[in-house]
Amino acid sequence: MSPSLSHRQTLLRNGRIATLRPDAPGLGIAEGGAILIENGRIAAVGAAALQTSADSADVVDLEGRWVTPGLIDCHTHVIHGGNRAREFEMRLEGATYEEIARAGGGIVSSVTATNALSPEELLAASLPRIDTLLAEGVTTLEIKSGYGLSVEGELNMLRAARLVERARPVRVVTSYLGAHATPPEYRGRNGDYIADVVLPGLDRAHAEGLADAVDGFCEGIAFSPEEIARVFDRARTLGLPVKLHAEQLSNLGGAKLAASYGALSADHVEYLDDEGVAALAASGTVAVLLPGAFYAIRERQKPPVEALRKAGVPIAIATDCNPGTSPLTSLLLTMNMSATLFGLTVSECIAGATREAARALGLIAETGTIEAGKSADLAIWTIDSPAELVYRMGFNPLHSRYFKGQRISP
Repeated sequence: MSPSLSHRQTLLRNGRIATLRPDAPGLGIAEGGAILIENGRIAAVGAAALQTSADSADVVDLEGRWVTPGLIDCHTHVIHGGNRAREFEMRLEGATYEEIARAGGGIVSSVTATNALSPEELLAASLPRIDTLLAEGVTTLEIKSGYGLSVEGELNMLRAARLVERARPVRVVTSYLGAHATPPEYRGRNGDYIADVVLPGLDRAHAEGLADAVDGFCEGIAFSPEEIARVFDRARTLGLPVKLHAEQLSNLGGAKLAASYGALSADHVEYLDDEGVAALAASGTVAVLLPGAFYAIRERQKPPVEALRKAGVPIAIATDCNPGTSPLTSLLLTMNMSATLFGLTVSECIAGATREAARALGLIAETGTIEAGKSADLAIWTIDSPAELVYRMGFNPLHSRYFKGQRISP
């Protein structure tokens, strides 16, 4: 859009608006069915939009369609090389984890495939996955590193993530995940890996403006709370917010650790205990649920949803798109999984993929709800009821999306 046109008003009318305002019940349905967009931002909602629009505004008739905030996938590993379909096939044929590892499978295969590509090649390999997410109404996407496991490998993943915004109309938030796993050459020497790779890589990522946040994997097969604390201390020194993969397979107290640093989110949290729930509630840290990984690795321990509700912990949901444990590129299916596997309500699922996902990325002041002053990031749906977004599987009713006020067809 040219500068002369960027200040024109666009009036979306005759819609059904689910604002997701935090001070409104349920989905925050707005009366008046209208949204006024000006200079890429929401100028007014509901009756106020009809009253304040200029005669020269471009008018778009939504023909009774539903409007939600643009969807937000707040936890992904979508940038990577290769895939692990062969190991999936091997598991189905009865191969053990050890047999797959000896055949070059597991995270090592993803690291090898990822490090073989330049940032531009990583972008090209990842765009089909990203395009699938955008076609379902995603307007904001978090992307982690974590498959480089070397300074340059981690930086190249983040460089590729930064290229996404140039290639596609989407907001990208990056997370430095050097503390994802220990490469074979550092096996048994986590401390040395953190000193030699994770911390220097973090310093360089920050210096190059590649990292918006810092993540880690706190688990028996990854890093201890004490080891993660070293990474978080450096993040604090650099002024970067933190988040954490916590309590996915066991309870090491990762969520409590994350909360003590005022983390944006603690993700997975299947083994979260009451003490961890209380810590998240006290810090305002968002619990991000990842049903795709729960499903793919056939977990049995569900996250403590009722305890999170009672404590008032915000709950977000995300795809956890990754090549090994959640090869999922549908946030709509994630909503259905969150309802059917974890018992979230329709309102919780939709809020979890919009408002609370924005909160989990530190973006609640910018996006995630339909309110005056926020970025005009919207998803327009051809549905009769918002419940259809959660109820259906393999069904995409997206009509169009708006990103920063610009209309984009699927």
